[in-house]
Formats: sequence, structure tokens, C-alpha cells
Amino acid sequence: MRKSGILLHISSLPSRFGIGRMGRAAYDFVDFLHMSETAYWQILPLSPTSYGDSPYQSFSVYAGNPYFIDFYALEELGLLAHEDYASRLWQRNEATIDYELLYRTNIQVLRRAYKNFKAKPLRGYQTFKKNNASWLPDYALFMALKDEHKGASWDAWEAPLAMREDAAIEEAKKRLADEIELYCFIQFIFVQQWSALKKYANDNQVQIIGDMPIYVAYDSADVWCHPELFALDENKTPIEVAGCPPDPFSPTGQLWGNPLYDWDYHKKTGYKWWAQRLKYAASLYDVIRIDHFRGFESYYTIPYGNADATEGKWRKGPNKNLFLAVKKELGELNIIAEDLGFITPAVRKMLDALGYPGMKVLQFGFDSDPSNEHLPHNFKTPHCIAYTGTHDNETLKGWLAAANKKTIKYAKNYLRCKKSQIPDEMVAACWASIAETAVAQMQDFLHAEPSGRMNTPSTLGGNWMFRTRTEDFTPELAKEIRKLNRVYGRAVEPPAPEVIKPEPKPDPDKTEEKPRPSRRRKIEPPAKPSAVIEPPAKPTAVIAAPAEDAPVPGQMEIPVQEEPVAQETPAAKPKRTYTRRKAKAASEENAPAEKPKRTTRKKSPAAPAETKPKRKYTRRKKPESTEEV
Repeated sequence: MRKSGILLHISSLPSRFGIGRMGRAAYDFVDFLHMSETAYWQILPLSPTSYGDSPYQSFSVYAGNPYFIDFYALEELGLLAHEDYASRLWQRNEATIDYELLYRTNIQVLRRAYKNFKAKPLRGYQTFKKNNASWLPDYALFMALKDEHKGASWDAWEAPLAMREDAAIEEAKKRLADEIELYCFIQFIFVQQWSALKKYANDNQVQIIGDMPIYVAYDSADVWCHPELFALDENKTPIEVAGCPPDPFSPTGQLWGNPLYDWDYHKKTGYKWWAQRLKYAASLYDVIRIDHFRGFESYYTIPYGNADATEGKWRKGPNKNLFLAVKKELGELNIIAEDLGFITPAVRKMLDALGYPGMKVLQFGFDSDPSNEHLPHNFKTPHCIAYTGTHDNETLKGWLAAANKKTIKYAKNYLRCKKSQIPDEMVAACWASIAETAVAQMQDFLHAEPSGRMNTPSTLGGNWMFRTRTEDFTPELAKEIRKLNRVYGRAVEPPAPEVIKPEPKPDPDKTEEKPRPSRRRKIEPPAKPSAVIEPPAKPTAVIAAPAEDAPVPGQMEIPVQEEPVAQETPAAKPKRTYTRRKAKAASEENAPAEKPKRTTRKKSPAAPAETKPKRKYTRRKKPESTEEV
């Protein structure tokens, strides 16, 4: 089925508190997607940000970002007072995110909520800790120690702690017990709020595409606690780090700096760590987009300590074996393979064997080469995801402003439009393509300027700061996107109404079979009615709908009698009068003329009195002359 999606990270949602959060604005955006009949909301990693404020450099592959926690929801739980967060300074500029200010302020508010939580614990907290025992205690201890060391990287801590000597770790757990509980509490609140938001999205026919980085940050609980998973020396120092080789877009390559995996160790364990990681990601997202997927076939390594990526070499990865092992344990997962960059025949072979859809990016297509694989007419299969651009690309308006004359000329000829129309026509071309899913950044629907770019690779600072305003998400824009989805067959179809099969009736011919008892609950008067008794002589009780019926708002109170007593039939006179009225109306309107006997019966004394006012009313209203009419 053809579908569409919009890429907008939670951090970019409207908010008064410095950054987008999982509150009212997030639910409003789901409503916007539902109104526009868009199937997917694509987001970036939900992980806490660290170096460079990047969600791809996180303190944990499992933890959620505390910046996204909604304070209004905490207030409703009684964990915060309004003045605890509303009176603080959260932003100096509404158009961008001030991560330094967030770093100092957000944790202060969450500490206040934790203090109130200790006095009034919430249900489910201990169960949450038990269910996440494989990663939560290590992460909480890691964050408590980082706070104690003023945010320093774990390799700068005292050697006993950095090397995780048993005595030092046990002593730290006792010394920082309350801080450890704080970070467990924060993750508990995050998961509660995210689960509620995801459920609301799914209930409104919106699915979540979540991003999963292939690598983890060196300064993370994952590397600190499990150095055996990575290519480190005896001092836990990386031997080589990750990146990309030089290309026309980046003459010195891209130096990411992430530690590389010890794939031999992972193979010996049957890729257990990867299975656990993907299982957790599948609980957060409906579809998992794995970043830099080509790195599983072969990956670029850069000697640790180099200033750029000009010097490096390619090494072989686990290829399809990792995902076959995961599939054997978890079953089929919904995965999108980010297959951009230097793609070799071996990478294509791996993708074909796994069957995951790859990506096409229209911004990469307009280089005047008609055979470019990113141009819609060259898509060989609908089993792919077409993007106008990713979070690493310019906005379409920014791309147009930076494009050379040759690129603009080719785009105008290809899209058959004027220069000013190119951004909108690129979106339309993406939606018109054979790709099973088409995705555009929210910035492209808002015609955002170059300043709306989410990230510029290989740069530090000024990234991950794009924000939207409440007034951006108008009904008119939702209508435009809905029209686009309908024109190109990508609109979400409304769910089919639930068909309730009637209960089969017993066959009267089969006397030997006992009739099936009614499923309705028999209502018997309680000995001590709990409802309010008005008046005392006639106690009342609320009669609930049977379990199989839909709940009825405003249930009616009826009298409950202590002993069921058969009621005698009321006087028949009103009933006969009602019957005669209906019979009279039927005889006047429908009865044939040849059966006049039905009107010659003896009438009760009340009958003439009923018809006389009608004749009098008719005479009084009759006009006396045509002039009056």
C-alpha cells in the first residue's frame, strides 16, 4: 500500500519550555497528521544528547531524552507545582534551542518532581525497574557518576571507576544511591509519556518511524559497562574510530569518532547484544530506520587520534548474518536500511538478501545525469522509501538557493516548472514516484529558509536547533497535504467499521436442544442498594449496560423493588383512545374507500369533542375574500 510520512523530530515541536516535548503539541501534531491522512511520523533517535547536542552521540542506546518530558503531565500527577517550571528561563530565542540553558535548568525541575515522587510513589515503578534491569542500573550509575565529576567523560574519572573495579563500583552505588534512583525515576516518567503518545498516534492511524544509529558514543554507559563489545585496547582506548572517506561533498571525509565493534566477539555470542537492542527499539517504534546500514557489509576505519578522515581503510562487517540471527530470535522486524553513500555491489547483494527497503533522496538526483538512481523515473522497484531530503540535507528552499545554474536548469526541465516552483514540484515528484513510501521534512511543507536545516554533517555547533510554531500547523496546510496524498494514492484509508455478528437464534424445530441462555446479565434487586435512595420508599440503582453492549452515556436510574411483584395492567381507556386515534389516522390516509365499516362503529363520547375544535379552527382560518389572500 502506498503511504507517506513527515520527518519532524520531537525537539522541533512548539513549546514554551526551550525544546519540543511529549505534551500537548505532540498530540496536536498527531492530529495534524491524521487530518492530512499521513501514515508515518518519522523522528530522530529518542536518546539523550551528549557531545555536540547530537541524538546520534548519546549516553545510552536505551535511555530516553529527559528534555522531552512534559511538565504539564507531571503537574497533573501531583509531582510538580506550576511555579516549579513556569517561572524559569527556558529560552533566549524562540526560533532556536539553547542546549546550554536546558542542561542547567531541566534537571533542576526533574529533581523537584523526584522529591515529590519519593513522598508519593507512582504505581508501576518497581515493575519498570525489574523489566529494564539489563541496562537501567548501569545507566543510572553512569549518569550519577557523570554529575559527580561535573560532566567529564568516564575515561577521565579515577582509574578504579573508569576500569569498573568491583570495590569502587559497590562503594559508588552506596554513596550515590539517591542519585541513581533519580535517573531511574526520570526514565520511568519518559517511558510512561512516550508509551502514551505512541498509543495515541497508533489509535489515530499514525505509525512511528524511529531512527537507530549504527554506532554508539564512546562516552556512554554502553562502552563503559561493556568494553568487550568494542575494538578497544587494554586501557579501554579505541584503536580505530568510525567515519566516512572523502568524497566530492566532503573533501576531508567525515570523522565521527565512535568506537568500532569487535565483530568477532559479537559473532561468538550469536549477536545477542544486537538482538536485545533491536527488540527494545521495536518496542519504541513501529518501523526502525537503521542509519549507515552499509556499515554492516563493510565499514571505514580511521586511526584513533587523527584530525580528519583522509587516512583510513575498509574492513569487513558481519553482513547479513547479524540480521538472520536476529530474525531467528525475534521474527520479522519492520526495518528501513539507510543505504546512502558509497554503495558497492556487495552492499546491494546484502540488501537484496535481507529484503529491507532502501532509500532514495531527490536532492541527490539533479546532477544533470538522466541515469541518476535518485531520480524518480529510475526507481527500479516500489520497495523503497523516497525522500525529498533527510535531516542531513538542506531544506528544499535552501538547496535551491545553493544550487548552481546547471542543476537549476536541469531541475526546471525535469519538473517542468519555474525556478520558484521547484521545491513544491520536488515534493509532488516524490509523492508521484513508484516508491511505496514518500517522506518529506516538515520544513519543506513550511517553505523553511536555509536556517531551518537540522544538521550539517562534520560540523560542530548550530545543529539540531530547528523549531516550529503552533501557528505553522494550520487546517489549510493539512488540507493541502491531504490533497497531495489523495491525488497520488497515499492517503490513509479510514478503518473498516467493526461488524458485530448477531447472536444465532435457537431453531424451534429442534426441540431436543435447549435454547441458548441470554448473555445479558439478569438484574436482580440488591438487598442493600448502594445508590442514593430517593424517596426512602423507592430505592434506586444504576443499571449498567451488559458486557457485550457498547457503554451508554448517562445511564438511567430505575426503581428497584425488594420483591418482584407482577403489576396489573393499567386502565384500558387511554390505550383504546390511542388505538382509535391511530386507526382513524390510518383510515383517513391509507384505508381504501370500499371498506367504510371501520368508521361506522359506535364512537365514545370523547370523539366528537376531539373533532369539533378542528372544524372550528378550519372555518376561522378560512379567508373570506381573494383580496385578503
